[in-house]
Amino acid sequence: MKTCPACQDRGVVIKNNVAVPCLCNRQRALINRFKEAGLPEGLRDHTFDKFNFKYYSRVRVDPERKITYYESARRTFQAARDFVQNFKNDQHIDGLLITGPVGSGKTFLAACMANALLEAEVLLLFVIVPDLLDRLRSTYDQHRQSADYSEKDLMDAAREVPLLFLDDLGAHNYTEWTKNKLYSILNYRVNHRLPVIITTNISLEDLGEYLGERTTSRICQMCWPCRLPVEVDIRMVQRREKLREG
Repeated sequence: MKTCPACQDRGVVIKNNVAVPCLCNRQRALINRFKEAGLPEGLRDHTFDKFNFKYYSRVRVDPERKITYYESARRTFQAARDFVQNFKNDQHIDGLLITGPVGSGKTFLAACMANALLEAEVLLLFVIVPDLLDRLRSTYDQHRQSADYSEKDLMDAAREVPLLFLDDLGAHNYTEWTKNKLYSILNYRVNHRLPVIITTNISLEDLGEYLGERTTSRICQMCWPCRLPVEVDIRMVQRREKLREG
């Protein structure tokens, strides 16, 4: 963040011989919340008004729900907006399980939710599942240079934060160790009525194959299923659009 021209980063400005808080304080506080929440910088400008429905076919029908891709996306988008509003009033509501193929807008929509709630000063944690598992594994590395956090620190944060985002719970090769870690996090949150927002490219019917029945049962217990179906990877389409514009 650049130096504030109004207060020169002092945090206060003088008005009528009185020191008052500078408006930049709120922006700095928001930036700190982004960092504490773990939201990657590239996702911090994602907002609901930037979600574009043009990528979802109004003709092709989602075989799972028997509705068009567009209608499925519209319902999922509305569920995300409703969650944001409802969570502000009740932090013990059910979360969302957002499924869809790679490049269907799942992470974008989850980031829209996180950004809206961070603006409302909600305490949350946004983690990318493969990164979380890598960080947990690193705590067992005797040669790691940093001792900034322990396995317990990471697990406690994921278990206890008021709202947890688990992004990219994808079709990876989950070992018994990783399955147990995910189960521990989700089981704690179920028992303490703490919601989770999950994005995954695994269909609801196939979750058990990758995560095990215990973990899948917990997800079904605590999340409403939503789906974002697309014909092609939206990122690929956007790249072609940029090339044509350039």
